Amino acid sequence: MYFNNNICIISMIMLFFLSSMGGLLGVILISLGESMFIEIELMTLNSVMIVMTFYIDWMSLCFFFVVTLISSMVIFYSKSYMMGDLFINRFILLILLFVFSMILLIFSLNLISLLLGWDGLGLISFCLVIYYQNVKSFNSGMLTILSNRLGDIFILMAIVWMINSGSWNFMIYSKISSEDQYFFFLIILIILAAMTKSAQIPFSAWLPAAMAAPTPVSALVHSSTLVTAGVYLLIRFMPLSSSIMIKILLILSSLTMLMAGISANFEFDLKKIIALSTLSQLGLMISIFCLGFKSLAFFHLCTHAMFKSLLFMCAGVIIHNLKNNQDIRKMGGMGNFMPLVFMNLNISNLALCGMPFLAGFYSKDLILESILFSNFNLIIFFLFFFSIGMTVSYSVRLVEMSFMSEWKLNVFMNLIDKDLVMIKSMVILMMMSISCGSLLMWVILPDIFFIYLMGKMKFMVLFFLFLGSGMGVMVLKLNMLVKKSSFIFKKIYFFSMMWFMPSLSVFGLNFSILFLSLKMDKLMDLGWFEKLGSNNLYNYLMGMSKMNYFLQVNFFKLFFFFFFFFLSLLFLLWFF
Repeated sequence: MYFNNNICIISMIMLFFLSSMGGLLGVILISLGESMFIEIELMTLNSVMIVMTFYIDWMSLCFFFVVTLISSMVIFYSKSYMMGDLFINRFILLILLFVFSMILLIFSLNLISLLLGWDGLGLISFCLVIYYQNVKSFNSGMLTILSNRLGDIFILMAIVWMINSGSWNFMIYSKISSEDQYFFFLIILIILAAMTKSAQIPFSAWLPAAMAAPTPVSALVHSSTLVTAGVYLLIRFMPLSSSIMIKILLILSSLTMLMAGISANFEFDLKKIIALSTLSQLGLMISIFCLGFKSLAFFHLCTHAMFKSLLFMCAGVIIHNLKNNQDIRKMGGMGNFMPLVFMNLNISNLALCGMPFLAGFYSKDLILESILFSNFNLIIFFLFFFSIGMTVSYSVRLVEMSFMSEWKLNVFMNLIDKDLVMIKSMVILMMMSISCGSLLMWVILPDIFFIYLMGKMKFMVLFFLFLGSGMGVMVLKLNMLVKKSSFIFKKIYFFSMMWFMPSLSVFGLNFSILFLSLKMDKLMDLGWFEKLGSNNLYNYLMGMSKMNYFLQVNFFKLFFFFFFFFLSLLFLLWFF
């Protein structure tokens, strides 16, 4: 146990130190307006140079600061959460490898080194999702890694496509991409890879399934590492954008945002509600990126990571105290027994909703006001504002059912929130959830600009916040009616199942492939291949061996006959 405590503390201190240095260097670079380009030549074969390319600028260092800060708090949090685990050393090492893969992806400008980090995220996420060794975790892990494998395939195809260009450094093609029509295929591959990693429609089924991982892993994966890799890749590939593909991506990401917000209002698993919330926010980031606001997408990416990791940590404390129970229908009245967790959960939820002067307000309010100020159609307007309302709705429903309703547990539970290790890690992230919005706003958006709107439009964001809270109360009433009416349950089942996305993209696809493989097995392997292949060859060889046995054993006189026959034949050939 002494070694376990040491590896947690040393890893946390190391990552926190790296986070501080990265944040300080990022502030220096953005104040100087400078960036660093590092190219390391690994080997040279004839005229081909294999190099590792790294690009260090304010954006990569800002994201590096967010990732390392959250990972340091998650490792410190795991010291208490995973205390009874015999293999906590392996768990901490897996998290460190996971963070290293994300850091490699952040600074990579070369598609080869980017693939190492990209593939490392997918592989190590599989090891972390199946950490609890049971059938459900294994199925979730297989779904996660196979979905991420699609993104790896697209990155590999992009690498092959860029061989024709002479280099895998995609920054040098930002100027010629608009002039070269062949780069359109490269853009398609990069967008598809980002969609798989960020779980956009139709690849959304794996993200809630990944909740089978331990809660510290969920806090890391769903805030700043795995799911944000796709958004970060798109931001890096912004010069290689295409109008047609960006419009298609805008539609899919907006539908993802809407679908996740609606599904979270009818979900009862605590961690899946937060996972669907992450999916909704990813849709928001990619949507605002597609509308041309690159800095706002990155701004919301950084602020969202802080309060979403805090939200998962609060969920972990709740699950830890309720003996691994995650059903919010069996919770209630915990605010009286866990006031510190209740305070942290409320702050993270309010930041998620965009409550004024918290971290989420500075990015969300600016995003929505930018949409109001820009020239977009009514559909985009509706999808954005309705999704904001749904965010408040499921947040109000979650807090009401878990903390503020009547006590629902059958027996007395020992609910405490005096675990200093967990509380300290949550308090640091709580401070960041309050202050990082205003701090990052001065760093990411140094130029002061104002958006002038009419009075009603200026307060429209707040109006939708209050409208969403009323919608949350209505969903609570609807949940009570569902218990009494199977007819209503059938009507809302479509919304609670992510628009049947798991059935369409997972079960439907698997059933079709397995059914086709069964038919092929019956018709080919057990049918014609058996008749014309192995069975036919077996019968032929058995017939030949029987004839050979018949000649050698049963009729000795045949040997003399054939001997004199061939001797006579040779005699005739010799003389004639």
